[in-house]
Amino acid sequence: MAQEIEHTHLPIRGLNLHVAQVGKDELGTVVFLHGFPEIWYTWRHQMLAVAAAGYRAIAPDSRGYGLSGQPPEDEEATWEDLVADVLAILDALSIPKAFMVGKDFGAMPAYDFALRHPDRTRGVMCLGIPFSPVPLVLNTMPEGFYILRWREPGRAEADFGRHDVRRVVRTIYILFSRSEIPVADEGQEIMDLADLSTPLPPWFTEEDLDAYAALYEKSGFRYPLQIPYRGLHRMTKHVDAKFQVPVFMVMGEKDYCFKFPGFETAMRSGIMNTFAPDLKITYIPEGSHFVHEQFPEQVNDLLLGFLKDHP
Repeated sequence: MAQEIEHTHLPIRGLNLHVAQVGKDELGTVVFLHGFPEIWYTWRHQMLAVAAAGYRAIAPDSRGYGLSGQPPEDEEATWEDLVADVLAILDALSIPKAFMVGKDFGAMPAYDFALRHPDRTRGVMCLGIPFSPVPLVLNTMPEGFYILRWREPGRAEADFGRHDVRRVVRTIYILFSRSEIPVADEGQEIMDLADLSTPLPPWFTEEDLDAYAALYEKSGFRYPLQIPYRGLHRMTKHVDAKFQVPVFMVMGEKDYCFKFPGFETAMRSGIMNTFAPDLKITYIPEGSHFVHEQFPEQVNDLLLGFLKDHP
């Protein structure tokens, strides 16, 4: 019988952070870091798989997301906070070392944690986002590019505010599951790129949408717009980075992020190897931005293989 995911809140650096966890830590601990528009729930398939294999799975809601506490509105959102939160979670749970698994913007603190705390990291696996030593350069993208739109103070708030939370999450999930980068035309907003007649991806149910919507009803979108979108230019620079732990990168070739400037070059040219000597890259031909939900068994097999290769 599958183990049940348990939920708790931990006092972490002045906030109560929600943490989902399952498993007994017979072979080690795996920390899962979500992206946007996700939450701990995005890792449900992987958490149960690693728990069944003898690992403890831990998936926090990032600060300002889901059931976790909201930082004060006048406090600048920083990427360093996300790394410090992970370290504090490990300390609070008396976990000496763990594997980091990140997806979307969750890949950034996963990489950063491994660089800053190699003594606390057994390995790092990331989906969809290659390591970059400098912040993303997006000034070559068109004006209607969703990140440029959402960077503008008030623009996403006005766009999202026309709909209920469930509709907003639904639309973003549909757009991000496509192979094309979401770009709005002049006079059009990002939420206009899909409507209620647009079907959900076949691997994403109405019940899944309900789970996400309930958690974003709790947190809203204030902090998610700060981290990642309005904080991308403040990402930590690691120009002399050298990973001391194994790095595993999984990329869906139908992930729209693969078309971001420099992403495919970074992965196929060997540039990442200069920063990560022990690097493995796997491509999933039909994989979307949500490859771990779209093809959970395949991603679970890759993840478990990575864990077992680094006992």
